[in-house]
Formats: sequence, structure tokens, C-alpha cells
Amino acid sequence: MIDVYTPSVQFIGHMEFENTQSASNAPPEWKRRWIDRRNRILANPAFQKWASALWPFSRVARGHAAHLFDLVAGFTYSQTLFASVEADLLGLLAKGPSDAGAIAIHCDVSRDGALRLVRAAAALGLAEEVSTGWWMLGQQGAALHANPGAQAMIRHHKLLYADLADPLALLRADRKEETQLSRFWHYGEDGSDDKAAAYSELMAVSQAMVAEQTLAAHDFSRCASILDIGGGHGAFASALAAQHPNVRIGILDLPPVLDGTARRLESERLKDRITLHPGDFFHTPLPKGYDCITLNRILHDHDDDAALALLKSLRAALQPASRLIIAEPMSNTPGAQGMGDAYFGLYLWAMNSGRPRSMLEIGTMLNEAGFKSWKPAATRQPVIASVIVSLT
Repeated sequence: MIDVYTPSVQFIGHMEFENTQSASNAPPEWKRRWIDRRNRILANPAFQKWASALWPFSRVARGHAAHLFDLVAGFTYSQTLFASVEADLLGLLAKGPSDAGAIAIHCDVSRDGALRLVRAAAALGLAEEVSTGWWMLGQQGAALHANPGAQAMIRHHKLLYADLADPLALLRADRKEETQLSRFWHYGEDGSDDKAAAYSELMAVSQAMVAEQTLAAHDFSRCASILDIGGGHGAFASALAAQHPNVRIGILDLPPVLDGTARRLESERLKDRITLHPGDFFHTPLPKGYDCITLNRILHDHDDDAALALLKSLRAALQPASRLIIAEPMSNTPGAQGMGDAYFGLYLWAMNSGRPRSMLEIGTMLNEAGFKSWKPAATRQPVIASVIVSLT
């Protein structure tokens, strides 16, 4: 019988290891020749002119051209998004129609600057001109305004943009050199309560998106007790407690983080439902007695040696027939390659720690750590998170 927790051949077929292949894994000659010929055709000005004039090729050509322009203009799109969130343009437009004068006052820019901003926002679907000179939220703006987690990450991107001002310099630098992101995320090194609070607040508002995907992907009612490693202010644990009132829940995180967690849980009347375990999951013995452990956006924050050491510690803390749930954006995920490899690839590089991994890479690490088997659990939005379920 096939173990349902072992990935099928069909599933593994589209998952690949990254960048460490030997010469024996070089592409076959026929494939190299085919891709080379395809690229020469696509780069030929005569072909481009022909394709742009003949239906249905013209439609495909326009799509490729638009996609290429989006890559060129992407930074201005991101900055338009950042400005719209930072100046609370979306909050103003959510209240009703606004003209340039009202936008200028609310966003603290000139009238011409307000028009430039709202027109740029409209081009991205964030705003919509409902009559001449009057603006309201667009479809994308309405969805974003209702998502505080996404807005928090957009504001946080100011640090990432600073680190990516010269991306080649960043990639050439020693990863031990301090960056804007590393200063923010490595809050635990100096035990700063302020840094821990800022970190945990960001995690709490953005973690709701991951929690939604994880809870929909796996049935946690089969677990009697669940320990959330690096659970921050308890966004995932709180959502778990709401869905599964009979499950015993714990959170392990650094003491400065859990100070804020305790206050949050008390305000939500969850203090008696969720046990807090102060500690560092790399250096503190992990609590035992839980039959399920969750890692929500934790593993990809750490380099391979540290990630494998953590998985081995988790395996030692779990009894037989227990499970580990890993949820995070993953590399080489069909339909979400941009998020997994482009966004998180550079984000984690700028953070000076970790990397996105494919499901197969994580599965190989799980096997090396002593887990018996693993399988993917489909999520509704893999661009937010993919999920792996592993059994001891």
C-alpha cells in the first residue's frame, strides 16, 4: 500500500531542487537547442512586427509586451501602492467620493500631487474616477482597505526598498553585513522590548492571512494539543482556539514577545485557553506533551543548518503518531513562483537569514530530521502560504 503521506511521483515531478546540480543534471541537448531557437525567433524584430499585426498572435504579443513593461515599471507601481497606504488615500476614498482638493489636504500634498497620486492609483485599480474630478475606491483598493495585514506589510516594505536600492550591491555583500531588514527582524539579539513589540505587531496583523490558509488546509480537530513555535502575539493560536474550542494550545516564543502576547490574550479572554512557554526554540528545551507542532512562516527565516537543527529538535519533542505542520510561502510553487522565488528570495537575502525552499527540499529535510513521512496540503491561496503535513 502507498503511504498517503509520501508525495506521489506525479507530485514530485514538478518539484525540483535548486541550484546545486552537478554537470550530470545539465539540460539535454535537444532542449537547449529548442529554447535557443525559440528565443532567437522571439527576439527577431521582423517576427515581432509580424506577430503584432496578425490576429490571434497580436493579442499574445500585446500581452507579452504589457508583462515586460510591468516588469520595467514595477517599482513605480510598488511606490504608488506604498504612497496610497502611507498617506491613507484608501481610507479617505472609502468614506465616499473625494475631489483633488480633499485628497490634497488629507494626504498632505499639493493639488497637482494629489491628482498625480490618485490617477496613478486608479491605473492600478486602487481608485476609480466615478465622475469627472471625483474619486472613490477601486476594486483592488476596496480589497486592500479591508486587509490590515497586507497594509502593514506594505508599510514595512519601506525597509526592503531601502535595502534593494542597489540590488547587485546587496547580492555581492557579505550576508553578515547589517541591513535595514536585518536590524528590524533580529530583534532578539539585544532583547529590546520595543523591537520585539514592533516585530510582533507586524506579525500579528499579517499572520491572519497565513492562519486562514493553514486552518482551511488541515483539519486540526484530530489533534488533542497543539504547540505553535514562534507564535508571536498569538494570531494563529487565537484563530485556532476559535475554531477548535476543545484543543489544548500553547505558544513558544521569546520572553519580550510573550509579554505582549499575554496582554493580547487577556483582552480576548483567551488567557486560560492558551499556555505561554517563554524560550528560544534554538536553545531552550522544547515543551513536550503536544501531539501537534506548527511552524507558521518560521522555517524559511533560517539558513539550512539552523532549519535542519530546528526540525530535529521538533522531532525529538514529538511522540510517535504526532504531526508537524509547516506553513509558509514556498519556492517553485505552481502559480506562485513570483512570490516564492522573486519576492521572498530577495526579501530573505536582505534579511541576512533564510531562503525560500520547495516542498521537496523541505520534505528531504524532514526525512533527514527523522520524520517518517510527509505530504502537501492544498491551500486556497498558495501565494500566501503552502502547507506540509509531516508524521513522526
